[in-house]
Amino acid sequence: MKPSRESRSLIFLTVVSAILLTLLPAPEVLVPFKPYWVALVVVYWSLETHDVISMGLAFLIGLVLDALSGSLMGLHALSLIVMVFLVQRFRSRLRFFPPWQQALSVLALLVNDRIILIWIAVLLGEPLPTWKHWLPPLVGMALWPWLFLFLDRIRARMRRRKP
Repeated sequence: MKPSRESRSLIFLTVVSAILLTLLPAPEVLVPFKPYWVALVVVYWSLETHDVISMGLAFLIGLVLDALSGSLMGLHALSLIVMVFLVQRFRSRLRFFPPWQQALSVLALLVNDRIILIWIAVLLGEPLPTWKHWLPPLVGMALWPWLFLFLDRIRARMRRRKP
């Protein structure tokens, strides 16, 4: 089943919103608690739509995020490709869990992302991050059920509007 133009526009809108939330400046105290919004939205759409979020699209989203955030080119692209690959690989299993149990899987994905970031930092000769580096995956796990239900509700409204 091909996704409709409305669902593609909804995916585009949510990914752009996630990029904007990621780039939104936060007070210095809250920066360690800032979740990886783009990853959460990409994981949601990878779970809910079968072939719309491909590894190529994840790569492009990551490159856009790299360019806009001024990070090492390909850093977010690599982490999103790995994330989408893992979600696609275990999609049939993950979809059976309720959102609060999926949150543990999302935690594993976000921790994997952090490990990739540390690996790249070591390759570049940068100092290892502090313990605060591990807070965003915990915040992402806590937000997952709510984000999942929010995006699911938006999707349901879009389907009801379809003629």
